[in-house]
Amino acid sequence: MLTVPEAAKRVRRNPETVRRWIREGKLRSQKIGTQHFVNERDVDAVLGEPEVLPLPKGWPRRTLTGEPMPNPVLAVHRAREGR
Repeated sequence: MLTVPEAAKRVRRNPETVRRWIREGKLRSQKIGTQHFVNERDVDAVLGEPEVLPLPKGWPRRTLTGEPMPNPVLAVHRAREGR
């Protein structure tokens, strides 16, 4: 189990971001006294695939070859892994 500051350090985010994830229900936590604790696996699951906003109406959903449009956010996320 990780505290909010430990989880934030692990995912390289601000502790308030982790608290927001808990409030929004994106990250499960267990509250002991006044402090939230999160499971390491749950923290890793939140970072699984970055959230991307849907394409605006009228924009193509597929490339000219019929493949789904690439996810540039995921491409950047994968390029930064391990840095």
